[in-house]
Amino acid sequence: MAKNTVLIAGASGLVGLAAMRHFASLADWDVIGISRRSPPNIPGARFISLDLMDAEACRAATSEFGGVTHLVYAALFEKPGLFGGWLDADAITMNATMLQNLFEPLSVAATGLRHVSLLHGTKAYGLHHPSIGPRGVKIPLRERAPRAVHPNFYFVQEDYLRAKQSEGARWAMTVFRPTVIYGDAWGNNMNPLPVIAAYGALLRDAGEPLHFPGRSGHPVVREAVDAGLVAEALAWAAESASASGGTFNLTNGDVFMWENIWPAIADELGMEVGEPRPESLATHLPQMQDAWAALVARHGLAAPPEILDFVGANSLVYTDMVLAGSPAASNPILNSTIAARQAGFERCLDTEDMFRDRIRSLVREGVIPPASADRRASR
Repeated sequence: MAKNTVLIAGASGLVGLAAMRHFASLADWDVIGISRRSPPNIPGARFISLDLMDAEACRAATSEFGGVTHLVYAALFEKPGLFGGWLDADAITMNATMLQNLFEPLSVAATGLRHVSLLHGTKAYGLHHPSIGPRGVKIPLRERAPRAVHPNFYFVQEDYLRAKQSEGARWAMTVFRPTVIYGDAWGNNMNPLPVIAAYGALLRDAGEPLHFPGRSGHPVVREAVDAGLVAEALAWAAESASASGGTFNLTNGDVFMWENIWPAIADELGMEVGEPRPESLATHLPQMQDAWAALVARHGLAAPPEILDFVGANSLVYTDMVLAGSPAASNPILNSTIAARQAGFERCLDTEDMFRDRIRSLVREGVIPPASADRRASR
């Protein structure tokens, strides 16, 4: 039986890395990852360094893609500071251009292309845009709602691919809208987990408990989705007829509040829970550069000695946002995942387990020091 070949764009990113790992673990799949940065070596997967901003480089890579049957497009361009770029016309153009630079030559070379998965997110509902915002959406967020018209590269990308389909293409497409994603990929634009882990490791190294840096006093119900669960959804969509043409929100399937999940995070880091200590991690952690470098050296960590290289500058900004409470607690932003379940993707994950598992992954990779053996033995 001939193997499928999946091309994963954005292979070093939060979703791309998880997708590389998951597809490589499956039988009958060849896996090719592309990105500017090299991801960790993944047995069973091949990596090609490719800058999607370089149209000529994408055309030159055509010979590598002739056997591609599936595309997972998880590449993303974000501007420094993150939030301003979400409203920036140049960022919209850049994200649209990156997809086109890859897909134009790919669609010619990959004559057996059968499926495209496009990764977007809940910003498709306009939550981030001043013309809509949280008050302009209906909760839960549903994929069937009419498109909330506002400038968004998601729409430009999706409309481009649907136009390509209308030209007689034989491939199907699935669009995913995951909520806040957590994973063990580090140095990315929008992953809070390494930020929280580094913050905890530095506090523990200083002999302090795990203080909560977000805004306290306004409990907010939240959702999360594990990067590995997103990867499973991508593999499901690749071969499921019921996913063809669909748009699906993705969450772990439960809800959480930071004040209730924080003790589990502290416990996994081998720490006690501290007090609420609101502060911007985007400001605080760069000031801890010397302490981080000393911690990396003392424990022989595989993490980079520059803390911003580990946590990602934009992830710091993003983490401040996801840790912040809101006076509008009566209107939590929740996603309906009924569409995915009705289509056949029924996987779910306990969010507390997710945080524990991902912290353990960072410890196994040697980028975060393990909790002390004495602390573990006393539990």
